[in-house]
Amino acid sequence: MSRTRTGLLRTKSIEQSLASGDDPEFALKKNLTALDLTVFGVGVVIGAGIFTLTGRVAADYAGPGVVFSFGIAAICCALAALCYAEFASTLPMSGSAYTFSYATLGELVAWIIGWDLLLELMLGASVVAQGWSTYFVTLLDQLGVTWPASLGPDATFNLAAFLLVAVLGALIAFGIKESLRVNLVLVAVKLFVVLFVIVAGLFYIDGSNYTPFVPDAAGTAETGGTWLTAPLVQLLFGIEPQVYGVLGVVSAASVVFFAYIGFDVVATTAEEARNPQRDLPRGILGSLAICTVLYIAVALVIVGMVNYRDIDPEAALARAFIDRGQDGIGTLISAGAVAGLTTVVMTLMIGAVRVFFAMARDGLLPVKLARVDRRTGTPLTITIGIVVVVALVASLTPIGKLEEMVNIGTLTAFLLVSLAVPVLRRSRPDLERSFRVPLSPVLPVLSALICFYLMLNLSAETWLRFLVWMALGFALYFVYGRSHAKLGRAAAGAAARD
Repeated sequence: MSRTRTGLLRTKSIEQSLASGDDPEFALKKNLTALDLTVFGVGVVIGAGIFTLTGRVAADYAGPGVVFSFGIAAICCALAALCYAEFASTLPMSGSAYTFSYATLGELVAWIIGWDLLLELMLGASVVAQGWSTYFVTLLDQLGVTWPASLGPDATFNLAAFLLVAVLGALIAFGIKESLRVNLVLVAVKLFVVLFVIVAGLFYIDGSNYTPFVPDAAGTAETGGTWLTAPLVQLLFGIEPQVYGVLGVVSAASVVFFAYIGFDVVATTAEEARNPQRDLPRGILGSLAICTVLYIAVALVIVGMVNYRDIDPEAALARAFIDRGQDGIGTLISAGAVAGLTTVVMTLMIGAVRVFFAMARDGLLPVKLARVDRRTGTPLTITIGIVVVVALVASLTPIGKLEEMVNIGTLTAFLLVSLAVPVLRRSRPDLERSFRVPLSPVLPVLSALICFYLMLNLSAETWLRFLVWMALGFALYFVYGRSHAKLGRAAAGAAARD
């Protein structure tokens, strides 16, 4: 057993964390299997970006070499996924990186991560809901149905985004198992569309489009023209993203890395897994493996169908089929994007609810909000609150401009979880670990360094917005969280008794 630290770095022991899930008032139902968790991961990782991002990055950065970019990004993500798998199997509780940090790096770091995850998950759900509304209206148009422009994606009130969040919110409130049954159906539709497109695209591949597979270097990429839109690494060290060549493939890997973001959300449902020690590593690593294969396959199809110089960066795959007279497949791709983004929004909101629930149960946010409804087995009050916020943000604000905030929030969580693995190995070598990161501490530290480098590739504007959000979080912690935390109150009570 390690000594429990006090003050800002006080830690919540593994035993205390596990015991908090035994209180009937705050206990979640254990309904999820390895299949549920894998589908959950695939549901949030694979979105509309599989149809657009691959083509855009091939055109702007890497050419056919984008296939290597996806492989490099997958390896980088796998390092973080290994760290999540070890933690999730050792400490199978709601909260994901927040809970892991509380047990290793201390309360203040845990608060930072929890606050950070709420930004990532709620903002991500709002951004994706807006993207869903665009694809939804486009699909209706392709089917001959007109959506009122006054209530569309560019209107003052985005009704489609609002209705999506409201319907998914009602489903999430009803129960996690029921939510994942719907998720399973939508993921099946999404995977069918992706696989169909891959197979259909094979008949239109022109082998000459693969030559050269890695085009010659062609200078640096455009970053927007101002210091605010330039990557922080460029401002600090003069390192600019490259176009084509080997460095272009590496630059592209930094971009496509974000296509894999989401597998970490699987860890937020750890407390609801039937056999978390076995199933959580399978769900996290299995979903990442499936998504990697699909991304590489789609990339091979796109750059094989269309010369990388001629790819439409806005609708790469759909345009490739439409130009060959296959308008029906273009419509099918829109349907796949609608199904894909539906599962992303639902999964992100589930993750946000579980993180908020874990923080409230620990007293860092109002405890009464964390009470679990006996009938649904879900934290109903938190669910309703988060759904209302996401619905209003998605339907009333131009939040899409803040998309990179999701990336920096996720990378911060990845970085701290990676560092926490060797910390817990050292402080609690006695813990039973059903899954262990190989070559620790080398691989966890390498994962943390890669995440930090990718964070530096985000724009200065994103960093400034992130710092403002974190300042608000610090203020809330010192005004409320620190004095109301159950861990601090228990320590104070023990000291008073002594």
